[in-house]
Amino acid sequence: MNLLIRSLASMLFCLLLVAPSLAQKQKREPLTEAEVDKIAEAGVDPNARVDLYTQFLNEHADAIKSLSNRKSSDARASRLSDALEDFTALMDELGENLDMYSERKADIRKSLQKLNDATSRWQGILRALAGEPGFNLARKEAIESGEDLADQGRRLLQEQSDYFKQHPDEAGQDRAEPK
Repeated sequence: MNLLIRSLASMLFCLLLVAPSLAQKQKREPLTEAEVDKIAEAGVDPNARVDLYTQFLNEHADAIKSLSNRKSSDARASRLSDALEDFTALMDELGENLDMYSERKADIRKSLQKLNDATSRWQGILRALAGEPGFNLARKEAIESGEDLADQGRRLLQEQSDYFKQHPDEAGQDRAEPK
């Protein structure tokens, strides 16, 4: 009996050690190391960062479009799911950056216009992609994230246009400085 209890306790202990690693999904990184370095080099220049994110999202959208033209297969569905998840993560990351720049009153109108032009293109690519069981959820999440980013970009561009009309001396700044 004592041996049975020790065996069960050992097995339970092993399962407790292994379970978290099995349950954890490998976190995907939507950017390459070189792209991360470019973002870091852009540093505190909000327009440069937004332009880089827009460029990288354009590249991801092109990859999704090229995958959508391939013959349907499990491998294609898996790659599309991964690409859509990366695309969504990158759009969400850009949205967080936009929130930060908005709070700072950074003048990003120039890059917002480019972003707003790009979001409609991305939405077209995502909506043209016929849903399949292998990536339907990832497609739906990407469309929702894209809609949120497009709304945020339009709203922020309008807010900034209004703000900098009222505060022309602050136009072109990276952040509002206390006066």
